[in-house]
Amino acid sequence: MRARGTAPARVHVVTLGCSKNTVDSENLVTQLKAGNIPVTHGTADKGARIWVVNTCGFVEQAKQESIDTILGCIDAKEAGQIDKLYVTGCLSHRYRDQLEEEMPQVDAFFGTMELPRLLKTLGADYRHELLGERLISTPRHTAFMKIAEGCNRPCAFCAIPLMRGRHVSRPIEELVNEAQNLAKKGVKELVLIAQDLTYYGLDLYGSRRLSDLLVELAQTSGIQWIRLQYAYPSQFPTDILPIMRDVPSICRYLDMPLQHASDPMLRQMRRGITAARTEHLLDEIRRQVPGIHLRTTLISGFPGESNADHATLMKFVARQKFDRLGVFTYSHEENTAAFNLTDDVPAALKEERMEEIMALQQEISQELNEQKIGQVLTVLMERRESGFWVGRTEFDSPEVDNEVLVDAEACGNIEPGTFVPIRITGAEAFDLYGVPVLDMA
Repeated sequence: MRARGTAPARVHVVTLGCSKNTVDSENLVTQLKAGNIPVTHGTADKGARIWVVNTCGFVEQAKQESIDTILGCIDAKEAGQIDKLYVTGCLSHRYRDQLEEEMPQVDAFFGTMELPRLLKTLGADYRHELLGERLISTPRHTAFMKIAEGCNRPCAFCAIPLMRGRHVSRPIEELVNEAQNLAKKGVKELVLIAQDLTYYGLDLYGSRRLSDLLVELAQTSGIQWIRLQYAYPSQFPTDILPIMRDVPSICRYLDMPLQHASDPMLRQMRRGITAARTEHLLDEIRRQVPGIHLRTTLISGFPGESNADHATLMKFVARQKFDRLGVFTYSHEENTAAFNLTDDVPAALKEERMEEIMALQQEISQELNEQKIGQVLTVLMERRESGFWVGRTEFDSPEVDNEVLVDAEACGNIEPGTFVPIRITGAEAFDLYGVPVLDMA
């Protein structure tokens, strides 16, 4: 990479896509810094001569964003603004041959499981002992923790197994060590992520061990919130529910992408669950964990989705009143089982159905938020912005959920990462307003 005695060129890492990509980039940055390679991550670094783009290849919109970013970097390289350009991540893993042919200006492409090779190219050695020593790029009080990689589920629409491989759990001891290291650095909230949290442990221990992992992580000094994202409904491990109810540091929050509520669609999607079993599970979760807030994700316009299927989904959303909900329009992805089906729902109709669901969800969210007026909620304050301190409750995941806005002067002299009791005084569809209960001056 460099001549003897010369300083190494600075590397800049660009991360696209989900929180799992964020963790991958953080691991890359950690390894580079350990190898004395100067590196930046996040905000564009015009002085860096080497750029690494960590791409997303999940759906068409994400793929296009990744391609546009690479093309922008190619323009910068051709203008002499950067010397080397490397591409990694899901898009690179899935379409490497095609990308190499169409983008010869890129110096090398790497797959999702080729961190050691990427590091070697950048002039650093992969150090296994750095596992658990990750340097985070999120606000210092919150960190994502990837407890497993890959997925064994057969969902017809999903290309993740093509890019991430089969499910591989990380050992409990390794995750506890990482949690302890993060807590020493000031992290107070862990967001547990994986393609499927609920499968955790089956490959490693022969049984589902998410409950055991939660118990161990909850003993980490300094960690006050542990949040669960990306749970799969089929064969859901209900043994985690008493832990979520009884252990104070486990947030009463669960992100469970359900995708649909019509039996014909669930069968076509290969979800391994019926609408009736889904509703029974939701009832059981709410019964065992009073006050839990549920987030879900749905797909609009899957092949064969009829007006009746959409109407069934609308009724399901109206009945269940999810606290948080998002909708994707179906993306026809090569080499998935659904790619063999006819993508027969017009794009305009997919968008129309998505907007109809989100309009209904906005009404539900407004109603649920108004019910919080007068309540006192613990809020993790994250940033000061436009005269407000902006924070989140235990019912809100970073980047995707509601926020709480509090007059900055009323909060006095606090720092990001401070937990403050807030009385809710106002509500909008996706935000709350409040005042500190205690004198923070």
